[in-house]
Amino acid sequence: MPCQPMPMALRAIRSLLLVCAVAVSPAVLAQAQTSTLEERMSESQFKSFGLDKLTAEELQGLNAWLQGRGVLGATANAASSEPPRDERQGFRTGKGDRDEVKANLIGTFTGWSGKTVFKLDNGQEWQQAEAGAYSGQRFESPEVTIKPKAMGSWLLVVEPCRCRVAVTRIK
Repeated sequence: MPCQPMPMALRAIRSLLLVCAVAVSPAVLAQAQTSTLEERMSESQFKSFGLDKLTAEELQGLNAWLQGRGVLGATANAASSEPPRDERQGFRTGKGDRDEVKANLIGTFTGWSGKTVFKLDNGQEWQQAEAGAYSGQRFESPEVTIKPKAMGSWLLVVEPCRCRVAVTRIK
């Protein structure tokens, strides 16, 4: 049987696994507070590896596979549906606990560009913390989840489209 070239997505995943295996020490994994690739990567990294081309089921399967092999750490709060108890959630306070924030955006969501500010129905405001833009579908007051990432950063996920961007809390 002739040797066939490896599909681009498979090469990207293979490269990603190699980078994870070499660059991530067990100590770093033990301290990890996120559990999926999309939570650990910026939007541009996620796209550059071609992971945005995977279906939701394929991405879920890849995350499960990586987690099962110890490449991705599990979150202590992943199953928690309780709202954060601390009004200071998202601000740099020096506290070790960082819970997910679940809320709804106020108004119509059409995307982001530059330094977009996301106002939530819980009174919090978060600002885009990475370069880039996204425009897609319109959603009225969509549900969002803001997840802790490594090294004190945060990731805003707009649930209806599963689009994500790094954010910083400003209010």
